[in-house]
This record gives sequence, structure tokens and C-alpha cells, in this order.
Amino acid sequence: MILIFSDNNDRTTIEVIRWLASMNKHFILVNDDEFFEIHLREKKFFLQSQKNSFFLDDIKSVWHRRGGLYFKRLHYNNDSINIYMNETQHWLEDYVLKTLETKKHINKQSNSHVNKLLVLEYAQKAGLDVPEYFLADHTDEVLLNTTITKSITGNVILDNLSDNQDGIMYTTVIEEAEKEGFFTSFFQEKIEKDFEIRTFYFEGECFSMAIFSQNDEQTKTDFRKYNNEKPNRNIRYKLSGEMEIKIHELMKMLDLNCGSLDFIKSGNIYYFLEVNPVGQFANVAYHCNYPLFKKIADYL
Repeated sequence: MILIFSDNNDRTTIEVIRWLASMNKHFILVNDDEFFEIHLREKKFFLQSQKNSFFLDDIKSVWHRRGGLYFKRLHYNNDSINIYMNETQHWLEDYVLKTLETKKHINKQSNSHVNKLLVLEYAQKAGLDVPEYFLADHTDEVLLNTTITKSITGNVILDNLSDNQDGIMYTTVIEEAEKEGFFTSFFQEKIEKDFEIRTFYFEGECFSMAIFSQNDEQTKTDFRKYNNEKPNRNIRYKLSGEMEIKIHELMKMLDLNCGSLDFIKSGNIYYFLEVNPVGQFANVAYHCNYPLFKKIADYL
């Protein structure tokens, strides 16, 4: 049995599930709104939510796409008993999660969110070029128009930011100095790019796509600010063997066997920007005709 963790209506998950169904592979899809209780049946761990149930021993492979395995805990009126039972339930949950990580897997719940600062350090150790970066709580030493800022935590979507409207944090060029200090933020050297590269890494293989976003003011700084009226041109791209070896080394350091990596090509240099273990790669498959969904289904 294959266990899949994902968001509701994630198109990448849907494409892989279609392949699994065509291969007659049995799977359970767990969405991020499910909470499981741990039971014992026939002396075996049995997990049950309102939508799904399974024996832990029946799971042979796991795809951690999005979300994760979340638990419903019992609560007691007596504080002492509640503390004790919370600890007991924690260790049962820990056993379940760690047992799942021993199965054949595509990424793990424990490392689904990587620390951007550590990733950049590891990337440099792997021999990848990284634009100069620093943290600051003021703009006194920031070079205007040649420095960008972006979230430390990765791609951030803000739900109900104001008046029932959501928001997303994009990479932005610093054009004006701030008069007051602010919370510690991430700054990086702005690189004049020839084009961007999105590389999907899976089990030692790299599948890359060049994104020609540099000539559109809307996508020039961050290609995620899609121009639906005039989309960027995307084509299949092949990185050098040396680059792919460095990518493989980085992914080993991060203990990831799957992820989306972003680069900027400027002259003869490929600058590494970030890696997202749960990043989107459907566009890489669609635009470049890579059989990525089938590869994942085959692996599972």
C-alpha cells in the first residue's frame, strides 16, 4: 500500500494518482485537514481518521508531497494525568512517524521544511555559486537598487491578510531606505540574469527548464509574478555534468531525494537561489515533456 500526503486539489498529486490507478497500484491519499487516532488491532498499529484508516505494517512506500500525518490527542480534566498522557501519546506518534520514514519514501515529514540559511551554507560547501547575502534589521548598509529582499521562510502565502484577501510575498528590489528599524530580514545581491532555471531533482536525476523572464518587467525580479497575458517562454534545458554533481551533493547533505531548485544564469555563472522539497514541478513536466509524474508513480 502506498501512503500519499498532499493538499486538497494539488494538480501534481492528481497527475501521479492517475498513473498509479493505471498501474493498479493501491494507495491512500491523506489531506492536510485529517487528524488520526492511534489504535491497536490484532496487536498491530492501526491509524484512523474520519476519511481514512490503515495498518502501519501495510504501508510499503510513502510520498510526502504536502501536509503530513497529524494526530488527534485525548484530553483529560486532571492536569497531572493530562501531562502524563500527552507524553505517552507523543512517543506513540513519534514511533509511527519514524517507522514511516524507514519505508521506501519520497522525502520525509521531518525535513519537508528546510532552513534557507543552512541551505545556502550547504550549497556553498557543495561548490555552487551563491549571490552574496546577509541579515539586517535596518537598511543603513543596504545598497539601493542592487539588493533584493525575500522571505527567510521560503514561499509565503498569507491567508486573510486584509478584508478577506490573501497575499503572497515576492522577491523585491530595495529602492528606498527605511527610516526605522524592522524585524530581522534577508537581503541578497541582485544578479542581472540572462534567464532563470527551475530544476526538478528526483533520485539522483536532474530535469531542468529555462525560464526567459528577464525581458518582462512583471517577472524580471520574480518569475512567480506570472504574466498570464504574455507568459514567459519555457524550454527544456540541460545543465552540465559538473553542475548536476554539485546538486546531487547538496541534496545528499539535506537528506532529500526530491525537490525543486532555482538558479539564475548570468554570463558563465549559474547562481543557486534555493531548494524547495515540496515545490511545484508540474510546469517543468508540462512545458518540457518530462515524464515526471510517471517516474514518481513507478518509484512508489
